[in-house]
Amino acid sequence: MIKRFAIGCLAATFLAGCTTTDPYTGQQKMSNTAGGAMIGTAVGALTGLAIGGGGKSGRNAALIGAGIGALSGGAIGNYMDRQESELRAQLQGTGVSVMRNGDRIILNMPSNITFNTDQDQVKPEFFSTLGSVAIVLRKFDRTIVDVAGHTDSTGSLQHNQLLSERRALSVANYLTQQGIDNRRFDVQGYGPSQPVATNATEAGRAQNRRVEIQISPLTE
Repeated sequence: MIKRFAIGCLAATFLAGCTTTDPYTGQQKMSNTAGGAMIGTAVGALTGLAIGGGGKSGRNAALIGAGIGALSGGAIGNYMDRQESELRAQLQGTGVSVMRNGDRIILNMPSNITFNTDQDQVKPEFFSTLGSVAIVLRKFDRTIVDVAGHTDSTGSLQHNQLLSERRALSVANYLTQQGIDNRRFDVQGYGPSQPVATNATEAGRAQNRRVEIQISPLTE
């Protein structure tokens, strides 16, 4: 079962990077510069995103109600074709695969290029790749975005479930901080429940540790 993740706990995780140790007392305190910036971005994003945040119909209605035009008929395929082409150009050589399934585009981000082992904060060297994704999402704003975290089966089910949720949320939050409307997002963690390869080998486990971004057209 997909579990809703408490926003307060996630906020604490993101804000942990804003603390410093007082050299006189040894106590943790908020950094005036990093803390202020992080509070403004991370908490702002967290208030709009949560695990299991919103279904397709609800997001479509919210976006259409905000004046973003829905796609219909032959315009859907053409719109997604152009978006796919730009994503392939932007992501060439990054290690992120771009797949097409009907009118949906799926980006597969292996965890070895996205996160350090057992960590949920995006690697700084991956920021530019996510920034490239954001460029395309900003241009093609008539789409909704599903971000899904997946793990291998090593370790406890609870640990993997929570790790998959935090990783998916980290990716989604980074994208919203690049100016992507958070109403477009649904964020889910699936733990080890949706493997794409065997968990009996290291190569298979490496394929299963991933974050997937699915981009779908905004329709009525």
